[in-house]
Amino acid sequence: MVTSSITALRKARRQEQLVSKRLLREDTTAEEGGQDGAEIVPDPLSEDEVKSMMFSMVMGVLKVLELLRGVQRGSEDRKRSLSCLRWALRNKETQQKFVRLEGSIRTLIGLFTSSLADMQMEAARCLHELSHSSDPAVAEACLPVTSYLLTYLSGHSVEFTELCLYTLGNLVVESEAVRKQLLPQGVIPVLASCIQSPHEAVLEGLGYVLSQLLQAKEAPTEIIPLVLDSVLPQHMLRLVCSGLKAGIGAAVEFAWSLHYIICSHTANTALLSLGALPALTSLLLDLASEIPEDAPEGLELLICPVLRCLSNLLAEETGCEVQIQDERLLIALFLILQCFLQQHPFIIQECLWLLNNLTADEHFFCSALLSLDLLPALLQLLPCSQMASVLVLTILCNIAEKGPAYCQQLHQQPALPLLLPTLALPDPKVVGQCLELLHLLFLHWPEAAADFVRQGGHQALEQHQSIPELQERAQALLDIIGQPLGASAFSPCHAMLSAFS
Repeated sequence: MVTSSITALRKARRQEQLVSKRLLREDTTAEEGGQDGAEIVPDPLSEDEVKSMMFSMVMGVLKVLELLRGVQRGSEDRKRSLSCLRWALRNKETQQKFVRLEGSIRTLIGLFTSSLADMQMEAARCLHELSHSSDPAVAEACLPVTSYLLTYLSGHSVEFTELCLYTLGNLVVESEAVRKQLLPQGVIPVLASCIQSPHEAVLEGLGYVLSQLLQAKEAPTEIIPLVLDSVLPQHMLRLVCSGLKAGIGAAVEFAWSLHYIICSHTANTALLSLGALPALTSLLLDLASEIPEDAPEGLELLICPVLRCLSNLLAEETGCEVQIQDERLLIALFLILQCFLQQHPFIIQECLWLLNNLTADEHFFCSALLSLDLLPALLQLLPCSQMASVLVLTILCNIAEKGPAYCQQLHQQPALPLLLPTLALPDPKVVGQCLELLHLLFLHWPEAAADFVRQGGHQALEQHQSIPELQERAQALLDIIGQPLGASAFSPCHAMLSAFS
């Protein structure tokens, strides 16, 4: 049963994104002047100081040809200047002054494309600092470097390739102009060629770039079609599902990338044809089996997007008849809930969202939840949060909607006593969903209405008669419980029950 409130929740789950920037730094805290890993941001440089620093760099660029002829020791001063510049570029004002200086980016590109590896790496680190700016003007000033960043993704140095990837990903976050330039430059084919790299650091960086690209507003029309036409989807799925073996960091990034593709509603048939649903289900079973003995650190970071992928794939109307009928999936969900309930409570709503979608149209999972005696564990989640309460009640509605036999079992479980305190909550969404559940129980199993009255339910309903968004449904239930047990009011009284339609 999917009510309007649950439709809104589903929309929120699909639209929630993780746009972020990453900063790769290898400086020690002693070098930075910080303690306990705290970042120290330098004071802004004056324009004259920036010009002075740029002058020494320009002199170095003018001598690139000489450097290429074999100057071995002359690069130390220029490297030191670049290191100083990199440190200075951690300040936002200095970044803005730097990009406004004529020739500044061109100078950096000259050093970035030199054949001296140490000079090239320092220039790359300067560009990386610029890419982390929150000022779109700084990102757009870096437009001339994007083609070089793509070219160097095929380089032999893992550290350098990783730095280029995260620089690209950061630029993509801030600027639509950067994204529009990267597409015709062939960013998707380049990423597709990188995805078979044997290096976990490269794969994680690649996943970061993809996850940022796929969150762009133009992704459904301009980016995702290119991704689907490449080898990326099958390799993304492979890397997500081998996360515990190949490295959890890359798996997390590609799982979020899959999530953003699924949320676009443009590619789910293609993903289903690749076997995404059974593959991700099998992965979730494997992840749950790691709990609690050998769970690697950060396992919840992978579980979260995997749960979202499964939830939204199940919610899609793709025209494909895809069914999962494996009760182990329910056991896995409750194991995950049990493990992460205290330390990572955000996992609760992710698990409940999947459980809602599993039980919405499937008798199999409703029956399995009852036969495996998981209902008490589900009911314990009612007070966790507002969203958890709404989702638990919606799952119970999904079960009750299946008919009298299911309502009878719900009645035999300790559900009614927990609904009374839920009705006393000040949250209209929670109470409204509780009223929906009571309506289904009373409709399919009238004995539940009699028990509800004996437990003080009449008074619990009366308190909502003055609340505009609840009063019609509360009154309809009061009218129902006022009927003699076994009266025909439970089926033909359409006017009374229309409040729940």
